[in-house]
Amino acid sequence: MVTNDKAIVSFKHKIMEEVCRLAWEGKLSADEKEKLVYKMVPGPKSSYCCIYKEREIVKQRIHLACAECPTDREESDCVVQVINAACDDCPISAYSVTSICRFCIGRPCINSCRFNAITPGEVRMHIDSAKCKECGMCAKACPYGAIVHLERPCKKACPVGAITYDEFGFCRINEERCIQCGHCIHSCPFGAIGSKTYLVNIINDILAGKEVIAMCAPATEGQFGENITMASVRSALMKMGFSDMVEVGLGGDMTAAYESLEWSEAIKEGRKMTTSCCPAFINLLKQHFPDIFKNNKSNTISPMCAISRYLKATRPGCVTVFVGPCIAKKSEANDPSIPDNADYAITYGELRALMRSKDLSFEAVEEEYQEASVFGKKFASSGGVADAVLECMKERGEDVSGIKLLKCAGGKECMKAIAQLKLGNLQEDFVEGMVCSGGCVGGPSKHKTEVEISRARESLLGKADDRKILENLKNYPMDKFSMYRDGK
Repeated sequence: MVTNDKAIVSFKHKIMEEVCRLAWEGKLSADEKEKLVYKMVPGPKSSYCCIYKEREIVKQRIHLACAECPTDREESDCVVQVINAACDDCPISAYSVTSICRFCIGRPCINSCRFNAITPGEVRMHIDSAKCKECGMCAKACPYGAIVHLERPCKKACPVGAITYDEFGFCRINEERCIQCGHCIHSCPFGAIGSKTYLVNIINDILAGKEVIAMCAPATEGQFGENITMASVRSALMKMGFSDMVEVGLGGDMTAAYESLEWSEAIKEGRKMTTSCCPAFINLLKQHFPDIFKNNKSNTISPMCAISRYLKATRPGCVTVFVGPCIAKKSEANDPSIPDNADYAITYGELRALMRSKDLSFEAVEEEYQEASVFGKKFASSGGVADAVLECMKERGEDVSGIKLLKCAGGKECMKAIAQLKLGNLQEDFVEGMVCSGGCVGGPSKHKTEVEISRARESLLGKADDRKILENLKNYPMDKFSMYRDGK
């Protein structure tokens, strides 16, 4: 994985790997978990701080690796969690007075503050974080620019303002606002935010003899280089114990076909619509724009859910596992309002940790594997969903020349577009919403840089055949399962 926090990611994934090794051996007991803490941090000295603190961080990471909240005292359904033991080195106050402060006689900063948060210190002014409302008036008033805004990286990365801090300065996630996009996770330089991981559950299902089937996101092609094809990934997964693998690009074909029918109907009614694929975008609508969620969102299920329902309809009793770059897919898999969705969702980093726990790696293979059209495969990139929907309309002989599209990639773009839709100021007919920059390929758990992924994807997709979407779907029992969120 290529991020700005390589050391943290490596350490986190090593813990996952060791937890998985214990799970494969049937030794994931409380005693073994405690031994693992000391194995990861043997002592006698810590690598960067207090050894007891470092061991507590490992303990909380082990909890996350077992799909639990970081501490025994917490209960939360949110997949994004704060590791309290790691979250205490950021500045508490958002506004801080620097050494540039001249201790002015006029004291414009004090005069500008309506909350009595500023008082004279020994050598400079002092801001009381408990009283400060972060209005920024003091920074504007200071003639020397001595007051700076110190915005924490996690808060800066959150597109919906879901991150706040308690009286001790610990990060707190407002679950009523959080869209579980995971952008905060890799922004924290201390690795204090993580997500629940379902690898142990998957291992237990494999060991129990269940038919566990992987579903690999369209973004998978290009993540591991141009020599690692979908067939390579499928081969590695089956060596690990998975019964099979299906590319979710096929689900992209399914979603595009049914969403295009909704678009055609919306055009007749003069109604604007949004796409339904990105789970973080759907969470954004549901939690921040409920009227838009109810009235304008497509009711077609995501490609992940489409493949899960297809598999559950044709292979009863199977367990479905989505693999991709997305954190929010975990929240979609856990959503009880969407029946027969994926049982689990894991990231590429988690997949690599799972593979290492079985001493496996990806290898180039000669066999070929393709179930999706190129349009379904391109669902992973910004604009790919809209292009696939329009392709389906064209294949049915519809005129799409007058359709206006707004393709949004990134939280801020999505927020702006939906705000315009809510106010009735949106000029376009349809909104394609993806909360990650560049689309799914730019997800928080991507394995390589976007440039590397793009280069490899171009090579891999160039080798795919040119099958049409609707013709491709004739090979699958679309009448055996529902393509709508409620399952009806």
